[in-house]
Amino acid sequence: MTTNRTFASDNYAGVHPVIMEALVNANIGHASSYGSDEFTTRAIARFKEFLGNDIEVFFAYNGTGANVLGLSALTQSYHAVICSDLAHINVDESTAPEKFTGCKLVTIPTTDGKIYPAQIEEKIRRLDDQHHPQMRVISISQTTEYATVYTIDEIRAIAAVAKKYNMYLHMDGSRIANAAAALGQSLRAITRDAGVDVLSFGGTKNGMMFGEAVVFFNTGLAKPFKFIRKQGMQLHSKMRFIGAQFEALLSNDLWKTNAAHANAMAKLLEKALREFPEIKITQSVDANGIFAVIPPAAIPALQDIHYFYVWNERISEVRLMCSFDTAEEDIRSFAQVLKNVLGPASR
Repeated sequence: MTTNRTFASDNYAGVHPVIMEALVNANIGHASSYGSDEFTTRAIARFKEFLGNDIEVFFAYNGTGANVLGLSALTQSYHAVICSDLAHINVDESTAPEKFTGCKLVTIPTTDGKIYPAQIEEKIRRLDDQHHPQMRVISISQTTEYATVYTIDEIRAIAAVAKKYNMYLHMDGSRIANAAAALGQSLRAITRDAGVDVLSFGGTKNGMMFGEAVVFFNTGLAKPFKFIRKQGMQLHSKMRFIGAQFEALLSNDLWKTNAAHANAMAKLLEKALREFPEIKITQSVDANGIFAVIPPAAIPALQDIHYFYVWNERISEVRLMCSFDTAEEDIRSFAQVLKNVLGPASR
Protein backbone atom coordinates (compact mmCIF):
# COMPACT_ATOMS: atom_id res chain seq x y z
CA MET A 1 0.00 0.00 0.00
CA THR A 2 1.27 3.46 -0.86
CA THR A 3 1.17 6.11 1.86
CA ASN A 4 1.27 8.97 -0.66
CA ARG A 5 -1.97 9.97 -2.31
CA THR A 6 -1.77 9.17 -5.98
CA PHE A 7 -3.13 10.60 -9.21
CA ALA A 8 -3.69 7.13 -10.66
CA SER A 9 -7.43 6.82 -10.15
CA ASP A 10 -10.22 7.93 -7.87
CA ASN A 11 -10.55 4.18 -7.24
CA TYR A 12 -7.26 4.40 -5.32
CA ALA A 13 -8.81 6.68 -2.69
CA GLY A 14 -10.14 5.26 0.53
CA VAL A 15 -13.61 5.57 1.97
CA HIS A 16 -14.96 8.94 3.02
CA PRO A 17 -15.19 9.11 6.84
CA VAL A 18 -18.94 9.84 6.77
CA ILE A 19 -19.52 6.78 4.63
CA MET A 20 -17.27 4.65 6.81
CA GLU A 21 -19.32 5.75 9.80
CA ALA A 22 -22.47 4.72 7.96
CA LEU A 23 -20.97 1.29 7.33
CA VAL A 24 -20.09 0.92 11.00
CA ASN A 25 -23.60 1.90 12.03
CA ALA A 26 -25.10 -0.56 9.55
CA ASN A 27 -22.97 -3.30 11.09
CA ILE A 28 -24.92 -3.28 14.36
CA GLY A 29 -27.19 -6.27 14.81
CA HIS A 30 -29.01 -8.20 12.10
CA ALA A 31 -30.93 -6.96 9.09
CA SER A 32 -32.93 -8.62 6.34
CA SER A 33 -30.95 -9.71 3.30
CA TYR A 34 -31.11 -9.15 -0.46
CA GLY A 35 -32.42 -5.60 -0.26
CA SER A 36 -35.40 -6.00 2.06
CA ASP A 37 -33.68 -3.97 4.79
CA GLU A 38 -34.35 -0.45 6.06
CA PHE A 39 -31.00 0.90 4.80
CA THR A 40 -31.73 -0.07 1.21
CA THR A 41 -35.27 1.29 1.48
CA ARG A 42 -34.03 4.66 2.73
CA ALA A 43 -31.30 4.83 0.08
CA ILE A 44 -33.79 4.22 -2.72
CA ALA A 45 -35.98 6.95 -1.24
CA ARG A 46 -32.97 9.29 -1.48
CA PHE A 47 -32.55 8.47 -5.16
CA LYS A 48 -36.20 9.27 -5.72
CA GLU A 49 -35.81 12.64 -4.02
CA PHE A 50 -33.16 13.53 -6.60
CA LEU A 51 -34.50 11.79 -9.70
CA GLY A 52 -38.26 11.46 -9.27
CA ASN A 53 -40.64 9.09 -7.53
CA ASP A 54 -41.49 7.14 -10.67
CA ILE A 55 -38.11 5.45 -11.12
CA GLU A 56 -36.76 2.00 -10.32
CA VAL A 57 -33.43 1.63 -8.52
CA PHE A 58 -31.36 -1.54 -8.16
CA PHE A 59 -28.03 -1.80 -6.39
CA ALA A 60 -25.09 -3.71 -7.82
CA TYR A 61 -21.65 -4.45 -6.45
CA ASN A 62 -19.42 -2.91 -9.12
CA GLY A 63 -19.43 -0.68 -12.20
CA THR A 64 -18.98 -3.42 -14.78
CA GLY A 65 -21.92 -5.26 -13.30
CA ALA A 66 -24.10 -2.16 -13.35
CA ASN A 67 -23.22 -1.35 -16.97
CA VAL A 68 -23.49 -4.87 -18.33
CA LEU A 69 -26.73 -5.72 -16.58
CA GLY A 70 -28.26 -2.36 -17.43
CA LEU A 71 -27.48 -3.01 -21.08
CA SER A 72 -28.81 -6.56 -20.75
CA ALA A 73 -32.19 -5.16 -19.77
CA LEU A 74 -32.30 -3.14 -23.00
CA THR A 75 -31.18 -5.72 -25.53
CA GLN A 76 -31.50 -9.11 -27.14
CA SER A 77 -28.44 -10.96 -28.41
CA TYR A 78 -29.06 -9.88 -32.00
CA HIS A 79 -28.84 -6.20 -31.05
CA ALA A 80 -25.89 -3.80 -31.14
CA VAL A 81 -24.75 -1.05 -28.79
CA ILE A 82 -23.21 2.14 -30.21
CA CYS A 83 -20.50 3.71 -28.06
CA SER A 84 -17.24 5.62 -28.14
CA ASP A 85 -14.12 3.62 -28.97
CA LEU A 86 -12.82 4.77 -25.57
CA ALA A 87 -15.95 3.68 -23.69
CA HIS A 88 -15.36 1.72 -20.53
CA ILE A 89 -17.66 -0.98 -21.84
CA ASN A 90 -15.40 -1.30 -24.89
CA VAL A 91 -11.93 -0.88 -23.39
CA ASP A 92 -11.90 -1.72 -19.68
CA GLU A 93 -14.62 -4.27 -19.11
CA SER A 94 -12.86 -7.08 -20.97
CA THR A 95 -15.49 -8.89 -23.00
CA ALA A 96 -18.13 -8.83 -20.26
CA PRO A 97 -20.61 -6.73 -22.29
CA GLU A 98 -20.38 -9.07 -25.28
CA LYS A 99 -20.48 -12.21 -23.14
CA PHE A 100 -23.50 -11.31 -21.04
CA THR A 101 -25.55 -9.37 -23.58
CA GLY A 102 -24.48 -11.31 -26.68
CA CYS A 103 -24.52 -7.97 -28.49
CA LYS A 104 -22.04 -6.38 -30.83
CA LEU A 105 -20.38 -3.14 -29.73
CA VAL A 106 -20.25 -0.67 -32.60
CA THR A 107 -17.62 1.94 -31.79
CA ILE A 108 -17.13 5.52 -32.91
CA PRO A 109 -13.62 7.07 -32.90
CA THR A 110 -13.41 10.06 -30.60
CA THR A 111 -10.89 12.81 -30.03
CA ASP A 112 -12.49 14.29 -26.91
CA GLY A 113 -14.25 11.30 -25.34
CA LYS A 114 -17.63 12.29 -26.72
CA ILE A 115 -19.73 10.98 -29.58
CA TYR A 116 -22.04 13.19 -31.59
CA PRO A 117 -25.41 12.75 -33.37
CA ALA A 118 -24.06 12.83 -36.93
CA GLN A 119 -21.49 10.15 -36.09
CA ILE A 120 -24.13 8.01 -34.43
CA GLU A 121 -26.52 8.24 -37.36
CA GLU A 122 -23.76 7.04 -39.69
CA LYS A 123 -23.69 3.78 -37.72
CA ILE A 124 -27.44 3.18 -37.86
CA ARG A 125 -27.76 1.10 -41.01
CA ARG A 126 -29.64 -1.83 -42.47
CA LEU A 127 -32.54 -1.62 -40.06
CA ASP A 128 -34.75 -4.72 -40.11
CA ASP A 129 -32.08 -6.57 -42.13
CA GLN A 130 -31.79 -10.08 -40.71
CA HIS A 131 -28.17 -10.30 -41.87
CA HIS A 132 -27.09 -7.30 -39.81
CA PRO A 133 -26.99 -6.58 -36.05
CA GLN A 134 -29.86 -4.30 -35.13
CA MET A 135 -28.93 -1.03 -33.43
CA ARG A 136 -30.71 -0.87 -30.10
CA VAL A 137 -28.75 1.23 -27.60
CA ILE A 138 -26.56 4.32 -27.60
CA SER A 139 -24.25 4.26 -24.59
CA ILE A 140 -22.39 7.37 -23.44
CA SER A 141 -20.11 7.98 -20.46
CA GLN A 142 -20.71 10.98 -18.24
CA THR A 143 -18.03 12.00 -17.27
CA THR A 144 -16.24 10.63 -20.37
CA GLU A 145 -13.08 8.55 -20.33
CA TYR A 146 -11.17 11.72 -21.25
CA ALA A 147 -12.70 13.47 -18.22
CA THR A 148 -14.71 15.74 -20.50
CA VAL A 149 -18.37 16.41 -19.80
CA TYR A 150 -21.41 16.32 -22.08
CA THR A 151 -23.59 19.41 -21.84
CA ILE A 152 -27.32 18.99 -21.35
CA ASP A 153 -27.94 20.03 -24.94
CA GLU A 154 -25.47 17.44 -26.20
CA ILE A 155 -27.22 14.70 -24.25
CA ARG A 156 -30.63 15.82 -25.48
CA ALA A 157 -29.40 15.75 -29.06
CA ILE A 158 -28.20 12.16 -28.65
CA ALA A 159 -31.46 11.21 -26.94
CA ALA A 160 -33.33 12.63 -29.93
CA VAL A 161 -31.39 10.32 -32.25
CA ALA A 162 -32.23 7.37 -30.02
CA LYS A 163 -35.90 8.23 -30.05
CA LYS A 164 -35.90 8.78 -33.83
CA TYR A 165 -34.72 5.21 -34.42
CA ASN A 166 -36.63 3.55 -31.57
CA MET A 167 -33.42 3.03 -29.60
CA TYR A 168 -32.52 3.54 -25.95
CA LEU A 169 -29.99 5.87 -24.35
CA HIS A 170 -27.80 4.32 -21.66
CA MET A 171 -25.46 6.42 -19.53
CA ASP A 172 -22.37 5.06 -17.81
CA GLY A 173 -22.37 7.41 -14.85
CA SER A 174 -19.42 6.10 -12.86
CA ARG A 175 -18.45 9.78 -12.40
CA ILE A 176 -21.92 11.29 -12.78
CA ALA A 177 -21.45 13.37 -9.63
CA ASN A 178 -18.35 15.03 -11.08
CA ALA A 179 -20.28 15.91 -14.23
CA ALA A 180 -23.19 17.42 -12.30
CA ALA A 181 -20.82 19.44 -10.14
CA ALA A 182 -18.88 20.64 -13.19
CA LEU A 183 -22.03 21.72 -15.02
CA GLY A 184 -23.65 23.25 -11.95
CA GLN A 185 -26.76 21.21 -12.73
CA SER A 186 -28.90 18.77 -10.81
CA LEU A 187 -28.49 15.03 -11.23
CA ARG A 188 -31.97 14.89 -12.71
CA ALA A 189 -31.30 17.63 -15.26
CA ILE A 190 -28.36 15.80 -16.84
CA THR A 191 -29.98 12.36 -16.84
CA ARG A 192 -33.72 11.88 -16.78
CA ASP A 193 -34.71 15.32 -18.05
CA ALA A 194 -32.13 15.09 -20.84
CA GLY A 195 -33.62 11.85 -22.18
CA VAL A 196 -31.59 9.05 -20.55
CA ASP A 197 -33.45 5.74 -20.25
CA VAL A 198 -31.09 3.81 -17.98
CA LEU A 199 -28.29 5.15 -15.80
CA SER A 200 -25.40 3.42 -14.06
CA PHE A 201 -24.91 5.66 -11.03
CA GLY A 202 -21.41 5.46 -9.59
CA GLY A 203 -20.56 5.50 -5.91
CA THR A 204 -17.17 3.82 -5.66
CA LYS A 205 -15.23 6.64 -7.36
CA ASN A 206 -16.87 9.27 -5.17
CA GLY A 207 -16.04 8.08 -1.67
CA MET A 208 -17.83 4.76 -1.26
CA MET A 209 -16.13 1.46 -0.47
CA PHE A 210 -18.18 -0.40 -3.08
CA GLY A 211 -21.54 -0.18 -4.72
CA GLU A 212 -23.23 1.20 -7.84
CA ALA A 213 -26.86 1.69 -8.77
CA VAL A 214 -28.80 0.91 -11.93
CA VAL A 215 -31.53 3.52 -12.31
CA PHE A 216 -34.41 3.02 -14.73
CA PHE A 217 -36.19 6.17 -15.87
CA ASN A 218 -38.06 4.08 -18.42
CA THR A 219 -39.58 1.87 -15.75
CA GLY A 220 -41.16 -0.55 -18.20
CA LEU A 221 -37.66 -1.81 -18.90
CA ALA A 222 -37.12 -2.65 -15.23
CA LYS A 223 -39.68 -5.43 -14.88
CA PRO A 224 -37.31 -8.36 -15.47
CA PHE A 225 -34.25 -6.70 -13.93
CA LYS A 226 -34.37 -8.46 -10.58
CA PHE A 227 -33.94 -11.73 -12.46
CA ILE A 228 -31.22 -10.29 -14.70
CA ARG A 229 -29.32 -9.03 -11.65
CA LYS A 230 -29.50 -12.42 -9.93
CA GLN A 231 -28.43 -14.26 -13.06
CA GLY A 232 -25.58 -11.79 -13.46
CA MET A 233 -24.28 -12.50 -9.94
CA GLN A 234 -24.76 -8.89 -8.76
CA LEU A 235 -27.44 -9.46 -6.13
CA HIS A 236 -25.61 -8.57 -2.93
CA SER A 237 -26.90 -10.62 0.01
CA LYS A 238 -25.91 -8.09 2.69
CA MET A 239 -27.26 -5.23 0.63
CA ARG A 240 -27.66 -3.02 3.69
CA PHE A 241 -23.97 -2.19 3.33
CA ILE A 242 -24.53 -0.76 -0.15
CA GLY A 243 -27.74 0.97 0.91
CA ALA A 244 -26.13 2.56 3.96
CA GLN A 245 -23.36 4.01 1.83
CA PHE A 246 -25.69 5.47 -0.76
CA GLU A 247 -27.93 6.92 1.92
CA ALA A 248 -24.91 8.73 3.38
CA LEU A 249 -23.59 9.79 -0.03
CA LEU A 250 -26.94 11.29 -1.03
CA SER A 251 -27.44 13.09 2.29
CA ASN A 252 -26.28 16.61 3.12
CA ASP A 253 -24.91 17.04 -0.41
CA LEU A 254 -21.94 14.77 0.31
CA TRP A 255 -22.00 13.50 -3.29
CA LYS A 256 -21.68 17.07 -4.56
CA THR A 257 -19.08 18.15 -1.99
CA ASN A 258 -16.83 15.20 -2.81
CA ALA A 259 -17.15 15.66 -6.56
CA ALA A 260 -16.71 19.44 -6.48
CA HIS A 261 -13.56 19.09 -4.41
CA ALA A 262 -12.07 16.54 -6.81
CA ASN A 263 -12.92 18.82 -9.75
CA ALA A 264 -11.37 21.83 -8.00
CA MET A 265 -8.17 19.91 -7.33
CA ALA A 266 -7.96 19.00 -11.02
CA LYS A 267 -8.23 22.67 -11.94
CA LEU A 268 -5.48 23.48 -9.45
CA LEU A 269 -3.28 20.75 -10.89
CA GLU A 270 -3.99 22.03 -14.40
CA LYS A 271 -2.84 25.48 -13.36
CA ALA A 272 0.37 24.05 -11.90
CA LEU A 273 1.11 22.02 -15.03
CA ARG A 274 0.60 25.01 -17.32
CA GLU A 275 3.61 26.62 -15.62
CA PHE A 276 5.84 24.13 -17.44
CA PRO A 277 6.35 24.83 -21.16
CA GLU A 278 7.47 21.22 -21.68
CA ILE A 279 4.02 19.93 -20.74
CA LYS A 280 1.03 19.97 -23.07
CA ILE A 281 -2.49 19.46 -21.73
CA THR A 282 -4.37 17.54 -24.39
CA GLN A 283 -8.02 17.67 -23.25
CA SER A 284 -10.37 20.18 -21.73
CA VAL A 285 -10.25 19.82 -17.93
CA ASP A 286 -13.98 19.62 -17.30
CA ALA A 287 -14.15 17.35 -14.26
CA ASN A 288 -11.59 15.59 -12.07
CA GLY A 289 -9.09 14.33 -14.65
CA ILE A 290 -6.22 15.80 -16.61
CA PHE A 291 -4.60 14.37 -19.72
CA ALA A 292 -1.18 15.76 -20.51
CA VAL A 293 1.94 14.99 -22.50
CA ILE A 294 4.90 14.90 -20.11
CA PRO A 295 8.55 14.38 -21.14
CA PRO A 296 9.20 10.62 -20.82
CA ALA A 297 12.32 11.12 -18.71
CA ALA A 298 10.28 12.85 -16.02
CA ILE A 299 7.62 10.18 -15.64
CA PRO A 300 9.41 7.59 -13.43
CA ALA A 301 10.44 10.15 -10.81
CA LEU A 302 6.90 11.54 -10.68
CA GLN A 303 5.37 8.08 -10.41
CA ASP A 304 7.63 7.29 -7.47
CA ILE A 305 6.05 10.11 -5.47
CA HIS A 306 2.46 10.26 -6.73
CA TYR A 307 1.72 7.30 -8.96
CA PHE A 308 -0.33 7.72 -12.15
CA TYR A 309 -0.92 5.86 -15.41
CA VAL A 310 0.55 6.48 -18.82
CA TRP A 311 -2.46 6.70 -21.11
CA ASN A 312 -0.70 6.72 -24.49
CA GLU A 313 2.90 5.55 -24.42
CA ARG A 314 3.46 6.49 -28.06
CA ILE A 315 3.14 10.21 -27.33
CA SER A 316 3.91 10.09 -23.57
CA GLU A 317 0.39 11.17 -22.65
CA VAL A 318 -0.53 10.54 -19.02
CA ARG A 319 -3.78 10.55 -17.07
CA LEU A 320 -3.89 12.34 -13.71
CA MET A 321 -7.03 11.77 -11.64
CA CYS A 322 -8.02 13.73 -8.56
CA SER A 323 -10.18 12.32 -5.77
CA PHE A 324 -12.37 13.52 -2.93
CA ASP A 325 -9.32 13.37 -0.66
CA THR A 326 -6.74 14.97 -2.98
CA ALA A 327 -5.07 17.83 -1.11
CA GLU A 328 -3.37 21.00 -2.27
CA GLU A 329 -0.15 19.71 -0.74
CA ASP A 330 -0.25 16.77 -3.16
CA ILE A 331 -0.31 19.18 -6.08
CA ARG A 332 2.50 21.29 -4.63
CA SER A 333 4.56 18.13 -4.11
CA PHE A 334 3.93 16.99 -7.69
CA ALA A 335 4.89 20.39 -9.08
CA GLN A 336 8.09 20.44 -7.00
CA VAL A 337 9.17 17.04 -8.32
CA LEU A 338 8.51 18.33 -11.83
CA LYS A 339 10.74 21.33 -11.20
CA ASN A 340 13.48 19.10 -9.83
CA VAL A 341 13.31 16.69 -12.77
CA LEU A 342 12.90 19.17 -15.62
CA GLY A 343 15.70 21.38 -14.42
CA PRO A 344 16.43 25.11 -14.09
CA ALA A 345 14.68 26.05 -17.33
CA SER A 346 11.33 25.25 -15.67
CA ARG A 347 11.95 27.19 -12.47
